[in-house]
Amino acid sequence: MSVITAVTAQNSQGVFAVQDISVDIIQKQIEVIFDDIFVDATKIGMVSKTETIKAIADTLSKYKINNLVVDPVMVSKSGFHLLQPDAKETLINHLFPITTVVTPNIPEAEVITGLEIQNLNDIEKAAKIIYKMGPKYVLVKGGHMEGEALDVLYDGQKFNYYNSPRINSKNTHGTGCTLSSAIASNLGKGLSVTESIEKAKIYITLAIENSFPIGKGVGPVHHFYELYK
Repeated sequence: MSVITAVTAQNSQGVFAVQDISVDIIQKQIEVIFDDIFVDATKIGMVSKTETIKAIADTLSKYKINNLVVDPVMVSKSGFHLLQPDAKETLINHLFPITTVVTPNIPEAEVITGLEIQNLNDIEKAAKIIYKMGPKYVLVKGGHMEGEALDVLYDGQKFNYYNSPRINSKNTHGTGCTLSSAIASNLGKGLSVTESIEKAKIYITLAIENSFPIGKGVGPVHHFYELYK
């Protein structure tokens, strides 16, 4: 089940426009879903405005939320700003405290923490800072670093590291969204956070390996590669 928070005009070359959905409609979408079915896991992606974030947090607080994954989408691959400047603090103050796993990439972690991240030590520092903002787990995605794609999970006590080979493909549109959605799906199936991330990493790696070379820019990953074997 999906709750539409915004409509974008985008293609493989970038995001060209964003139209936010009204707060009332967003709230009503959430309510009719939670009033009808038991929700095993929830994933939040692009939420651009302070009003939208507050409405989502307030509405979710009325229900027993299991396994909330927040992907703090801020800037598209083409450089389009998807989170308004005044909304960052709202995201931190209203959503992070009710989040199970937050999944920033390195540029997002830099914005959230104010750090400049250049190496593994910096990633670990950022994860610790973000953890203090309220989420139970912080997964900093290292895909923007050189070398292997190393993601770092912090649970307030220890770090877990997830290595995956870097795939030579320009068709990586939707990687972060797909990874966070896969984590949420696995949590909804009853897997632990670490198991959910391990399986999600395998899934996104294969989705990139089987990605689509379509369009003039960055093509999409292949969510249904298993069906095409």
